[in-house]
Amino acid sequence: MGMQRQIHAADGFTLGAYEAMPDGEPKGGVVIIQEIFGVNNHIREVVDSYADEGYAVIAPQIFDRVKRDVELGYEGDDMGEGMKFAFQESDRAKTLSDIQAAIEEIGKWGKVAVIGYCYGGLLTWLSACQLHGVTCAVPFYGGGIAAEKDQTPRCPVMLHFGELDSMIPPSDVEAISAAQPDAQVFTYAADHGFNCDHRASHNAEAAALAKERTLGFLTEHLC
Repeated sequence: MGMQRQIHAADGFTLGAYEAMPDGEPKGGVVIIQEIFGVNNHIREVVDSYADEGYAVIAPQIFDRVKRDVELGYEGDDMGEGMKFAFQESDRAKTLSDIQAAIEEIGKWGKVAVIGYCYGGLLTWLSACQLHGVTCAVPFYGGGIAAEKDQTPRCPVMLHFGELDSMIPPSDVEAISAAQPDAQVFTYAADHGFNCDHRASHNAEAAALAKERTLGFLTEHLC
């Protein structure tokens, strides 16, 4: 359904992206931000699924400045490699610039939502607070958001967390909720990565409910 393409950041850097379009006129645009595992099969499936809901959707390859076309699995050495790309080798400001390029590209189709997972959840929160052209944002289990909780979002935000997530303890979720009373914060009886059906932590019931809430949020703000 989707296709690989190139987009251009403000500094002239060219990065890859996976893009999918709906059958009819798009209801708006969605930027999907990857986990630490790159724009892999799961992220492409997520892009396709939101295109099926009527949106123009793009997932920028935000590791391309470090290594092009990264696609990792969810176990063993891949986890460590993804963490290294995300937190040691990437330049956060340039990563956000690449996300800005994706927002502007998909913004040709209307208002834009940013949705991200895991590391992409943190970047989604930062996008809501720092980038332009974001109409609403939905971070899923974004590790590190608690440390950035006092930033001010420029748009409505809905956040999803797993109650069994050892990487994001309940105290972090409570701190985020207290710091951002206008944000919608939902928790689920699920572990980190519950949305991803390529991971052992997948929870179909939680994923379905979070997707339903997210789609309602997009309808409210984009359509």
